[in-house]
Amino acid sequence: MGAAGVAAQVAAVALGALVLLLRIPGPHPWDALYLDDWGTFYVRQLQHPWAVFAPQHGYAQVYPHLVAQFATYAPTAWVAKIFAITGAATAAVCGLIVFHASSGLIRSRILRAALALAILLLPIAPLEIADNTVNSPWYMLLALFWACLWRPRTRTGMVAAALVGLITAASTSLVIVFAPLLAVRLYALRRPREHAVALGWLAGCLIQLPVIISSYGSGDDPLNGHKSLTGNTVAFYGHDVVLPALGWHLSWWLQTLAGRDGATAIVGVALLIVFLAILAAQPQSRLLVLTLLAFSFFVTVVSETLNPYPSTSPPVTQGLEGGARYTALPIFLIEAAVIVGVDRALAYWGQRRSLAGQHPGEAVGRGTLVPRSVLTSPAGVLALLVLAVIVVSWIPDYRYLASNRFAYTTAPWSTVVPKYQKACESSPTGEILVRGMRAIPTPMEIPCSGFHF
Repeated sequence: MGAAGVAAQVAAVALGALVLLLRIPGPHPWDALYLDDWGTFYVRQLQHPWAVFAPQHGYAQVYPHLVAQFATYAPTAWVAKIFAITGAATAAVCGLIVFHASSGLIRSRILRAALALAILLLPIAPLEIADNTVNSPWYMLLALFWACLWRPRTRTGMVAAALVGLITAASTSLVIVFAPLLAVRLYALRRPREHAVALGWLAGCLIQLPVIISSYGSGDDPLNGHKSLTGNTVAFYGHDVVLPALGWHLSWWLQTLAGRDGATAIVGVALLIVFLAILAAQPQSRLLVLTLLAFSFFVTVVSETLNPYPSTSPPVTQGLEGGARYTALPIFLIEAAVIVGVDRALAYWGQRRSLAGQHPGEAVGRGTLVPRSVLTSPAGVLALLVLAVIVVSWIPDYRYLASNRFAYTTAPWSTVVPKYQKACESSPTGEILVRGMRAIPTPMEIPCSGFHF
């Protein structure tokens, strides 16, 4: 890839990060710290420099710890910007990786760009995962799924796949869900060079394993309760994954018409019809579409097993959904399945156009008749309509108020830093007690030596 290509991809990442940073209304995300970015990672690295393998909730979260460690070397006034911009840029990089990793499975560049854009415009992103570092691993999971299906031809691609596997596995215990997918890959592809992503994933798991074992020994259970498939899990998948899959605001509009169960049934039946049509009319896409949909449900089951909180949390409102981060990958996979259906339909249309000079009844290849146009294929029309609904829903879903973020966000950083500086100047011990956010009022002791005013 030439310098122009590299510059274009860097610009795409920068533009993607900007798109994500602008999604949060109210106080700018780059002028405040969200949840564990402040209360766990930044404070912990100030108290215990380079404790990047310290367990959090029973497992390692290496990536947020590393970002926090490097943030301690920067001027304190920059810290909030570092966490927010790093989180947004990480999501944008994941979108770029998905764009490349899906090239062997989605032929249309426009649709691959739409798939990458779906990462930045996830309907539930403003609730929790956008513009912070603590939730960056949830974006990495989206990239890792496509990396598991990727067969990169270049060393750069192999390194990228390996790094995605390594960093994601070292930062969240949920990567266990990829074990079956990687096992199938190992069986199907025998050359060692095909398994960069698996080697990276395994290396990350080897980092993760001692931390999890240590957490068990200290009584901190990473599984946080052992659940099996229950009615709560199925209801959670229907209400919190299927229903908002076509749009967050659309889901609430449907609920005003038919109630939550009725709205879920409407969206669920619509998606069922579309996917049945795709499976019936597009033999080439069956395996991929079934994999996307099955993995969407499988991830939800495993997530609920690791942490049953999402299905037992307070009722969902338009500005609050407990555990919304757990729905990011399942919703994204449903959207990806729709995009795959549209891509196959457009591929048939393109093939028809390229064969326009042939006699209408002439065979193509081994006796296959010329495929019908996307406009005359029911499966193609249905998939295109659903994709249009998703894209249109990106407009109202782009920017909306999430009440949960305010409770778990610090005061504007530009007002916090002068207070810390003043407290440090008068501290006889070289340490200060600070309260970070409204929802976590417990004071924390921070050494002033870590600040750079």
